[in-house]
Amino acid sequence: MNQTAAAGHPGHEVIIDVASLRNLLGARELRVIDCRHDLTQPDLGREQYRKAHIPGSVFAHLDEDLSGSKTGANGRHPLPDAEHLVMRLRAWGVDSSSLVVAYDASEGAFAARVWWLLRWLGHPRVAVLDGGWPAWVTAGGPTSAQEPALPAGTFGRRPALETAADIETVVKWSRSAAPASPNLLLDARASDRYEGRNETLDPVAGHIPGAVNRFWKQNLTPDGRFKPPAQLRLEYEALLAGRKPQHVIVQCGSGVIACHDLLAMHLAGLQGAALFAGSWSQWIADPSRPVRRGAAP
Repeated sequence: MNQTAAAGHPGHEVIIDVASLRNLLGARELRVIDCRHDLTQPDLGREQYRKAHIPGSVFAHLDEDLSGSKTGANGRHPLPDAEHLVMRLRAWGVDSSSLVVAYDASEGAFAARVWWLLRWLGHPRVAVLDGGWPAWVTAGGPTSAQEPALPAGTFGRRPALETAADIETVVKWSRSAAPASPNLLLDARASDRYEGRNETLDPVAGHIPGAVNRFWKQNLTPDGRFKPPAQLRLEYEALLAGRKPQHVIVQCGSGVIACHDLLAMHLAGLQGAALFAGSWSQWIADPSRPVRRGAAP
């Protein structure tokens, strides 16, 4: 495995490269989750999985498995019910000792959600395949169209390793946002959506007042793999400007790609930031909440 967490849980990998995963195929402890998805074509990931996937992998659907019920006020991809997710993981053959590897075809945008959710349930042995499905295919990794028949797992929930921030905390931080504030709201969306110039998914354009933009793809090299931990640390430390990770809340459009920034921070040894799972789509559900447009926080 090419890169490991710099702190937190020694020996538990954050990302895994293609060669390392290939060497682990067939290992009793390994469980692989295919979470390919397209926000504009929700059935595409499942279709792709049925055609070809990494041997032994199961399929997790963003809407059906990795998100909860929408109320109209909790965002487009609210967190799933914890016990429901535990049961899904058991059905996928995951044990409390399993090494879980998640992959997608979107540079880790959806696989990072799996990484965060398992850590939210207290499971430290979870990694994202660096480069995802494209890297696997390019390297000539074996593929299969057969869905595995796995024995039921014994996965159990343990104390959370990741934290979710509620809307009340985000409102409070937004109201007190200032360059000298000890708290930081971080928006992982592309700059055009953050600035309100090109909103394609939500009915209102703009960003939460006080939130600073860090596009999730800045975590990657041009080939779609994660930057080295030392480089990520320098970039995030500049962004945090002396703040501790525990004083950072990361959000995006619906709480999915924000997990990519959280994974990158973890890889950089800056653990402790929280996820605002409802994100922008929850923020705008209440028209009384303020909206800001433009490049300034």
